[in-house]
Amino acid sequence: MELLNLFLSFLKIGAFTFGGGYAMIPLIEKEAVEIHGWLTTKEFIDILAVVEMTPGPIAINSATFLGYKVGGVLGSVLATTAVVLPSIIVIILIAHFLSKFKNSPYVDWAFKGIRPVVLGLIVSASISVAKNAFIDFKSVIIGGVLFYLISFKKLHPILAIILAGVAGVLVY
Repeated sequence: MELLNLFLSFLKIGAFTFGGGYAMIPLIEKEAVEIHGWLTTKEFIDILAVVEMTPGPIAINSATFLGYKVGGVLGSVLATTAVVLPSIIVIILIAHFLSKFKNSPYVDWAFKGIRPVVLGLIVSASISVAKNAFIDFKSVIIGGVLFYLISFKKLHPILAIILAGVAGVLVY
């Protein structure tokens, strides 16, 4: 039953999230932490850190890791398959009907309506993660400095992760 819940949860996440992995974070957190209790909030934040550093899409890495935690190798396969299945189906349908609808104003308007929701999901995920990631004043300073360096000084994200790890070792 747990494997079925895992599959259905990630199928739902894959089907109803637009905008990529960052937009999926609030849904993954809701399913994994709040609804099913597969992870604690701290474990969820730790998983986000790991999937960010691991090559590959956030959604797939999250599904694979969480699937393994819940159901071993079979859980990994089921969760990963479930999260990508809706996208595969949609891509096949779009490819099939693209020539018929590519100039439709309704399709254009629908995508213009979806764009702000994607931004809202990403901001929501950022706020949710920030609430649990900033555990004290030191973590706020580390986060603020790295945000500044990435956003305004164009520091490479990999270098930012390394610097954050070094800062964590030195400060804590």
